[in-house]
Amino acid sequence: MHSSPFSRALATRRLRTSSAIIAGAIATLACERAVSATPQTPQAIVDTASTTLQSVVPADSALRFPDVPNSVRTPGTTLDVTAADICVSGYAKRVRNVPSAVKRQAYASYGVRSHEPGEYEIDHLISLSLGGSNSIRNLWPESFRTQPWNAYVKDELENELHRRVCAGRIELAKAQYVISHNWIIGYRIYVHTKPTSAQARRKTRSRSRRSYSPPRSQFDPPVP
Repeated sequence: MHSSPFSRALATRRLRTSSAIIAGAIATLACERAVSATPQTPQAIVDTASTTLQSVVPADSALRFPDVPNSVRTPGTTLDVTAADICVSGYAKRVRNVPSAVKRQAYASYGVRSHEPGEYEIDHLISLSLGGSNSIRNLWPESFRTQPWNAYVKDELENELHRRVCAGRIELAKAQYVISHNWIIGYRIYVHTKPTSAQARRKTRSRSRRSYSPPRSQFDPPVP
């Protein structure tokens, strides 16, 4: 039985539509793989996809120092550690070792020749609590004063990613990638779509300087 011209046209149109859908899915998957350093678990995919569209601002990708470090000077480097290592209380304090000469080198590499007390800190791009190293390639002068993104805000992301790693809700390698690739985008996805108040940031920073084990309820995703 021969099909009519109309049937053949309809079948061709459906084939083209299916091909377009498949091509789009492949392109999306390729994009996700380019963004992710490690394979995502189903929960991680849901966690990211549910907030990305409404939280990531295109301008975030165009930010430069002092909001984000220079990716060539400070790509981020890590120690050879595991999630079990970094989740031991007091780990970050034990491995912290940045001599004054290295701090001066970090300031010089970014052209910061002078600064006021409390204006900057030499920060680990990949925090020690996430397995970051003390290498100059993981250090940059981070501002306390820039708005809305600054050292107080980045601390919130560091703490949240550390909690998730230690709760087994995100792989350590992925957390390291998130914070080193663009910590501001990471903040919008994993903490909140907008930075919290200055008072909350100061309280967060105060807590981040202590060694403690957060209660299980704090492992739950933050509410935007």
